[in-house]
Amino acid sequence: MPQQPSELNREESENEFVEAIATVERSLAAVKERYTQIQGDRQRQAELGNLREDVRQSQRQNPMPQLKQELREIEQELETIELNLESSLFSWGSIKQPFWQAVRFGGLGILIGWMLKSYAG
Repeated sequence: MPQQPSELNREESENEFVEAIATVERSLAAVKERYTQIQGDRQRQAELGNLREDVRQSQRQNPMPQLKQELREIEQELETIELNLESSLFSWGSIKQPFWQAVRFGGLGILIGWMLKSYAG
């Protein structure tokens, strides 16, 4: 017995819904993973900041080449963590859709304006 068109549409809708749910679940898992990474980076950043201050105080009291090297390593790791945290704020994926919407509607506005000017002028 062949399936009715309404049954096919319902099955297609259900399949699309299941795919959409799977996509949302993957996105949620990625967000949770990134959130966990950000929390860990912030905690590590605070720890390194405290350690950097301790090393600076120790270096002032007793200047040693090992302390200077340790201080450089701490500052380098802090820079890396700061870059990771900044990249969480600005990623192409987060601005891709608004960017293309601005391009699309801005271009459309310019086109309409140009057409109106040529029509009126």
